[in-house]
Amino acid sequence: MNQAERDRLVALKKAKKKLITQKQAAEEIGVTERQVRRLLRKLRGKGDRAVIHELQGRPSNRKLPPEVEQRAMGILSDPVYQGFGPTLAAEYLHKRHKLEVSKETVRQWMVKAGLWQAGRRRVVKVHQWRQRRNRCGELVQWDTSDHDWLEGRGEDLYLISMIDDATSRLFARFVRHDTSEENRRLLWSYLERFGRPLAFYTDKAGMFQVAVKTKQQEQREGRDRPEMPPTQIARALRELNIVWIAAHSPQAKGRVERQFGTAQDRLVKGMRVAGVKTLEAANAYLEKEYLPWWEQTLTVNASHDTDAHRPLEKGQDLAAILSHIEPRQVTNDYTVRYDGKVYQIDHDDIRVGMRKATALVEERMDATIAVRFQGRYVRVRRCALPVPGLRPQKVAAAKQSRQTATKPKRKSDWMKNFSIKSGRSPR
Repeated sequence: MNQAERDRLVALKKAKKKLITQKQAAEEIGVTERQVRRLLRKLRGKGDRAVIHELQGRPSNRKLPPEVEQRAMGILSDPVYQGFGPTLAAEYLHKRHKLEVSKETVRQWMVKAGLWQAGRRRVVKVHQWRQRRNRCGELVQWDTSDHDWLEGRGEDLYLISMIDDATSRLFARFVRHDTSEENRRLLWSYLERFGRPLAFYTDKAGMFQVAVKTKQQEQREGRDRPEMPPTQIARALRELNIVWIAAHSPQAKGRVERQFGTAQDRLVKGMRVAGVKTLEAANAYLEKEYLPWWEQTLTVNASHDTDAHRPLEKGQDLAAILSHIEPRQVTNDYTVRYDGKVYQIDHDDIRVGMRKATALVEERMDATIAVRFQGRYVRVRRCALPVPGLRPQKVAAAKQSRQTATKPKRKSDWMKNFSIKSGRSPR
């Protein structure tokens, strides 16, 4: 008999001896007067055991058979499920093995089997969360995670993620390298699917801003940041009229950071169970399994139904905007050099003032080259590079002919019999 049952017994005995009314006993116990009358009748028949629940000590009618527990723990003991928590384990037992068990039951089984260690969560100091944006597309957080996504089963991969601040809608891809080109490629896919958001929120990585170079042991605190040329992504966002916001700490872009925490647990374990070993298989699992689960489970509705994404305008060519653009000088023979190659401008596209002027060379995502001069594209063709130290055949032949024409055929004999001392020819 526990303390609550003893307190109930004392109140019932007071009501039985009419020391208190049945109404007072009901208020003291926390039941109705009708229940008090039932307990008093039961007290007269069974004595003090009337306050003890009759099902105490008996197994529940809803208790699962021991065979189910043994099967579930046998499945979760497999190395492929190592590190699974009770919530994720319960989902996989239901989805893959048709065992419908609540996560709390799985938690108790795993603790008893030594597969999960229950413990108190420590209260840590956290940053104050800011309010979500009101509309989808007002702010999109953008970041990359470097993690052992395949757990040594394949090549090293990076996960680039874009998550909407208002709805937590996720858009992500696995890539082999965290480069500006791969990020621009994902940006292209995002813009084609959703449109142009109002702003992107990223860290201060080199692909988003050019670092200010300082001398050794020189500090920049308290100084204004000098104007630096934009990166390829920063230039593209300006042309698309998308605001770029830099986060000063990882906590500032906490939504995308917490998303990576979830992915490094659930996504890694899901790909382990699915046997993912390649980049293509990882992206396929991401598209078919993880992102639909995220959309169904973790996204929320924005406070306003209107979408802040803007459609691409007619003149916004993503192939040109998201290409790698560099300025190059047009030489006297109307060629431009880029990446160790020479490109000749078509004769019909040559205009006044082009020599020594600056043209923009665009390296597109499909590895093609486009040249733009004063806002207009010019046709170019690739030329063969001149070999150092090797003269062209025509130039060498012309020089040889000039040397042959000026060289005398034989030595002049006009001073043959001339004497320097006497000035007359010797006899």
